[in-house]
Amino acid sequence: MSRTRRAAAFVLAAGLGLLAAGCAHTTVNKLMAQPSRYYHREVALTGDVVKSLGVLGHGIYQLDDGTGTIWVYSTRGMPRQGARVKVWGTIRDVVDLGTIVPLPREVGSGLVMQQTKLHAKY
Repeated sequence: MSRTRRAAAFVLAAGLGLLAAGCAHTTVNKLMAQPSRYYHREVALTGDVVKSLGVLGHGIYQLDDGTGTIWVYSTRGMPRQGARVKVWGTIRDVVDLGTIVPLPREVGSGLVMQQTKLHAKY
């Protein structure tokens, strides 16, 4: 491999590494323990969809990562209940989810993640 190609491969790998580092992978437990640290920041979570409420590609689903659960609001499609997903999104605080979509009483105000990207493993 020529020097130019090696340099280009290195620059590409370094750029992808910096891009991936821009979004912190965390756990629900860490989010709940220090919510102000994550407010309005993009994070990544991996877990199972335990509840899903959606209409026409919009809605919310509850994600359980083994350390706790969080509601994720999505306008980009809904994963099915039981799906294993990795989701990227922005953490919002004290949101009245009922103003976004009609919800059952069990879903109230609190910490919510607004989905920006989803990778589902069905």
